[in-house]
Amino acid sequence: MWLTAHKEKPRKMCGNNSRKDVISLVATRPSLARCIHISEIILRVSLGFAILLILVRIIGNKQLGQLNVFTYISGIVIGSMVGDIILHSDIAFWPSMTGVMLWVALAICVELASLKSIKVRELLDGQPIILIKKGKILYPSLKKERLNVDDLTMMLRTNNVFSIADVEYAILEPNGDLSVLQKQNAKKYLPTVIISEGKVITKNLRELNLTEEWLDNALCDLGLDNKTDILYAEVKSDGQLHVQKM
Repeated sequence: MWLTAHKEKPRKMCGNNSRKDVISLVATRPSLARCIHISEIILRVSLGFAILLILVRIIGNKQLGQLNVFTYISGIVIGSMVGDIILHSDIAFWPSMTGVMLWVALAICVELASLKSIKVRELLDGQPIILIKKGKILYPSLKKERLNVDDLTMMLRTNNVFSIADVEYAILEPNGDLSVLQKQNAKKYLPTVIISEGKVITKNLRELNLTEEWLDNALCDLGLDNKTDILYAEVKSDGQLHVQKM
């Protein structure tokens, strides 16, 4: 009986089998899987950094200085989007980067529109608001900007101004800074606030060795009977009382 040896023809590996072999190879070799993961992270970080650097240069320096609310939020959104793309490997890189580029393009279009249109500029940046005029606090403007008297006096002190009575104009700029124009005869001294928005600051009165009875008499001499109607009152270094009604 003759035995005939038949050579078995090699089988062609289809795409699915090849992919399964690669997956099984990676699964059996954890070190290879880690290397692939680290390489992907390095590639995503490098590309994300390069693209973000290019986009920031395209947007311009206003994104970094003289921030308004729109540019500030826009910068946060762009950074957050790029960060998610870099850190999450399950997010498709190029489609997501296309979304980032689209956001940057829209931000640039809005900025260009604000350069040509005053209405768009006011919508994005807002308008300067006068908070103090000729030594008087404009309380409606203060409430509109959701500020209190303590916030205002703190912002004045950062401008080396310690008395509201010495301020000719104080203007709140769209970027949040306070521009201050002092009166010509303004003197450098440190007043003590004793009434703020209708409330007596008894601690400051005690530091000046004054009593509420003295305050009542001083207000009565000025024709003011109700302390709750007083927006601001300070005692100057020479003992004079500066008062502004609501």
